[in-house]
Amino acid sequence: MSSCKILYVSQEITPYLPETQISTICRTLSQAMQERGNEIRTFMPRYGLINERRNQLHEVIRLSGMNLIIDDNDHQLIIKVASIPLARVQVYFIDNEDYFSRKATLSDENGKLFEDNDERAIFFARGVLETVKKLRWQPDIVHCHGWMSSVVPMYLKNRFSDDPLFKDAKVVISIYDDKFEGEWDANFSKKIISEGIDEENSKIVEKPTYHNLMKFVINHADGIILETSCLDPEIEEYLKQSKKPVLPFCEDKTNTDYVDKYKMFYEELL
Repeated sequence: MSSCKILYVSQEITPYLPETQISTICRTLSQAMQERGNEIRTFMPRYGLINERRNQLHEVIRLSGMNLIIDDNDHQLIIKVASIPLARVQVYFIDNEDYFSRKATLSDENGKLFEDNDERAIFFARGVLETVKKLRWQPDIVHCHGWMSSVVPMYLKNRFSDDPLFKDAKVVISIYDDKFEGEWDANFSKKIISEGIDEENSKIVEKPTYHNLMKFVINHADGIILETSCLDPEIEEYLKQSKKPVLPFCEDKTNTDYVDKYKMFYEELL
């Protein structure tokens, strides 16, 4: 297999957060793909509950300091980095006092989703791509995990579509069984229009439910990997109609052999 440059964008990665399906897969993929000779970059949000001292996070001054405007408000972009012990894998963290200082990830202590998750997702996506630009690193594959990363494909196919670093990158999304109840902020579609997406493409998220968000992501992806055997029927039907390339759910992840299937899927898209 030929080597390629892979950008992983995930809402969670172990050991920085507890083991979940998403955090474990991203941890495994990052290391396994690097060990197979690929060049990788891995990003996640720096949630306030991550212990910086224990995990040896430190700020990358040369990458920090940019201000991103979200819904007419300035928010400072801070970049931190750490290495996964024993794996020789670096993880970049997108940080901001307004969005990620709270001692939680996506919801409060009562399980209620944060009302600004849409803006947090926009900031996270912009932060990742602006940082990659500063690194002057050109990915072949951008693989997104979890709905916090769902704005990244939209940016790559719109605002950053003519950027020399991203114009040839193929976007892969992993769909998990991570449905949330309720909706994102009702003004989400207006916010992304101001971020460079046209009104026609934004119509699907005028009602920003989980289902509509996943349809929106599918529209902007080049390939989809299923991480659940219980795919929501509505999303499954939409995926079939999209005719996008799909890698079926791999049930046996007891070893890293399944990673080769992911690599072959990447190569088929390039």
